[in-house]
Amino acid sequence: MHTYILEREQIIHRPRAETFAFFSDAFNLERITPPFLKFHIVTPRPIKLGEGAVIDYELSLYGLRFRWRTLIEEWAPEERFVDSQLTGPYSLWRHTHTFEAMAPDRTLVRDRVLYRLPFGLIGRLAHWLFVRRSLEEVFDYRARMIAESLAAEEEEAEHRAIAAD
Repeated sequence: MHTYILEREQIIHRPRAETFAFFSDAFNLERITPPFLKFHIVTPRPIKLGEGAVIDYELSLYGLRFRWRTLIEEWAPEERFVDSQLTGPYSLWRHTHTFEAMAPDRTLVRDRVLYRLPFGLIGRLAHWLFVRRSLEEVFDYRARMIAESLAAEEEEAEHRAIAAD
């Protein structure tokens, strides 16, 4: 079986604590996931993320509806967390998120996804034809939405501060 790795880095212009807090809110995942996936968290709110937390989602991939269950395997606040697929479309999905303070107001976020597709040769062919490209599109979209979401939050905070004066 072939195992693949997808790695991404993004500099967020926010302190590490705020950046980690954004990623610690499971429902932000809905905000940063491309609409074509029709991604929806089915686990009732509130969800307290931490080691051992389990989250259920529904999404569409290539016109097929999937249920996905994630386990938070590791949880080190403000530093890293790891989520793994318990059930879903991949035979392996392990996503490591790390957060490194670059400056007081700047955080380097690293994503490393280790994944494997089912169905042997057919899975490898699917990866080559469209899965890899689709995952790259998803992570490109996420990067844009994370930057936009955090910028919007900063703008709202500035407006609140001005209104309070």
